Amino acid sequence: MTAPLFEPFFRRLAATPAAAWAAPLRALTAERLRPERHGDLPAWLAALDALPDIAPAAVRLNVPCVGATPGAPPDSATRAALRAGLDALHPWRKGPFCLHGIHIDAEWRSDWKWARLAEAAAPLAGRRVLDVGCGNGYYGYRALGAGAALVLGIDPTLRFVLQFLAVNRYLRQDRVAVLPAADTDLPAAGAFDTVLCMGVLYHRRDAAAHLASLHQALRPGGELVLETLVLDGRRPGAGATDLLHPPGRYARMRNVHAIPGLDVLCGWLAEAGFRRIAVADVTRTTTDEQRSTPWMRFESLAACLDPADPSRTVEGHPAPTRALLLAER
Repeated sequence: MTAPLFEPFFRRLAATPAAAWAAPLRALTAERLRPERHGDLPAWLAALDALPDIAPAAVRLNVPCVGATPGAPPDSATRAALRAGLDALHPWRKGPFCLHGIHIDAEWRSDWKWARLAEAAAPLAGRRVLDVGCGNGYYGYRALGAGAALVLGIDPTLRFVLQFLAVNRYLRQDRVAVLPAADTDLPAAGAFDTVLCMGVLYHRRDAAAHLASLHQALRPGGELVLETLVLDGRRPGAGATDLLHPPGRYARMRNVHAIPGLDVLCGWLAEAGFRRIAVADVTRTTTDEQRSTPWMRFESLAACLDPADPSRTVEGHPAPTRALLLAER
C-alpha cells in the first residue's frame, strides 16, 4: 500500500503548529489511495512497485532539473526499467526532473515559473509551505532546496500523487509530500508561513471561496504566492478591469471559469482579507515554456492558439498570460 509511505512526513507534520492537520489528512490519504478508487490506480501502483532501487549519491533540489545521481551509472537493464516505470505514469506536466540519467522533460518549464517566484517571494528558509494544486510536487522540492522546513503539497489527481512517490523513491525526502486532497479538504486552521497557488484559481468555479480557503491556511502575516491567468491590459482586447467568463472552452480547456483583469484580481484578494497585494510579474505564456515533449505526448499550447493569430486562442479569446501576485494575511 502507498499510504504508509507518507508516515515519515505525517510524523514531521504532527510536530509543527499544523499538527491538527495530520490525523484528518492521514485518514483521507488512506481512503483515496485504495486501488478501487480509480480504474488506473492498480496499474500505476504496479509501475511504482516495479521501479528499480537505486541509491542516490547526490540529491539536488535547488537546481532547475531537480534530481538524483547514483554512485555509479546504472546498467542498461536498470536504466530501461527506470525509464519504463516513469513513462508508465505519463503525462508529466511539471518538471524537469533528472533521475539517475533519465531526463523527464515535462510539458511545463516549471523552473521558469520558479525563477519568477524565487525572485519575488519572501525567502523560504525555515518556513512551512503549503502548495495547493501542486501536481507532482516540483515546486515543493524547489521550496526544500530554498530552505523550507516542511512542504505540504495537495492535489486531487491521483496520477500526480503517484508521480511524486516515484520521484521521491530516488530523492528520499521526508519533509515534503503530495497528498490526494483539494483545498476544500483542509482544516480551517492557519498554520503555514507561505501558501503557493500556481495555476489553480481559474479552474475554481467559486473564486471567492477558493481565495478564502487560501487565506485561512496562512498564519497571520503569512504570504500567499498566487500565479494565475489574467487579462493583460497592455494587449488589444483585454483590460485591467475586465473579467472573461469563457462561454465554452478556453485554449481547449473545459474547466476555465473566469479570467480576471489585474484590478479585478486584486479586488478579489482584498475581499478575501488579504493586504499588501502586489503584482510581481506578468508574462505571456509561450510555446517554449509550455509544449508537448516525449514525456507529455498530448497536445499542448501550440494546438490551442489560432495559427493565423497566436495572440488569440483557437476560440478567439486573448492568448494565455499569467500573473504572479503576492499578498499577506
